Amino acid sequence: MQTKPQVVHTLLDALPYIRKFYGETIVIKYGGAAQIDPALKDKFAQDIALLSLVGMKIIIVHGGGKSITELSNRLGVKAEFVNGLRVSDKDSLRIAQMVLCGEINTEIVSLLNDHGAKAIGINGKDGGFVKAVAIEGLGYTGDPREVNPDLLLKLIADRFVPVVAPIAGSSEPTHPGFNVNADAMASAIAGAIRAKKTIFMTDTTGVLDKDKNLLRSLSRADVERLKADGTIAGGMIPKVDSALEALSNGVDKAHILDGRVEHALLLEIFTSQGVGTEILR
Repeated sequence: MQTKPQVVHTLLDALPYIRKFYGETIVIKYGGAAQIDPALKDKFAQDIALLSLVGMKIIIVHGGGKSITELSNRLGVKAEFVNGLRVSDKDSLRIAQMVLCGEINTEIVSLLNDHGAKAIGINGKDGGFVKAVAIEGLGYTGDPREVNPDLLLKLIADRFVPVVAPIAGSSEPTHPGFNVNADAMASAIAGAIRAKKTIFMTDTTGVLDKDKNLLRSLSRADVERLKADGTIAGGMIPKVDSALEALSNGVDKAHILDGRVEHALLLEIFTSQGVGTEILR
């Protein structure tokens, strides 16, 4: 248990970071164990409430792939994937919208509001703020190409915490829309609003070297080299690609961190060492 002087020291250590990021926008991709485990969900909500209350503008983009697959199986709709991305026919898209917009989004919003954050749930179709195009061979799974940030900017200016479900509209009239990978959605939104940071919460400690040691800081060149030699592989590839895309669009820094660590967001933002991997522009 910390003594009172230790508590004061911890608070003073955080002060420069609170000052540095006051008024800045941070986009957080929320998924994995942190979105499923009840204790971690509660800690995440506490973190978001604190970040918001000390003056940061927070936008959350959430996933929900496991829940979509679970409901698909119960309804007899086969879940199919290509290179880690879901193939979406019309039935799969309807299920994704039900789960992401109707179940998960409302649950996250409710939890955040219970902890004092002023949260509001939206998806990319609301106000037409995200439009996607089809990814070849994946049906109604899309790549977000157009982001109109006006809606988000108005919400964060009014101190709301937007919670975004990764469903996008289309520029084609009467089109049913697209299911979008949450990492790609977070990256596109972060780039469109020129966020200070974008954070991808995962179920790994971050980017690891070949000996499974955490790599705390990487440049774009480092990432490309590690991808080329196979150090970065599998499910980490779309995460680092989304991070690089955000950096290319003006985001200052991207982070990949372990959402299984309690209060990982606070440790990453308010301490010098952090708990994951940062990728620098």
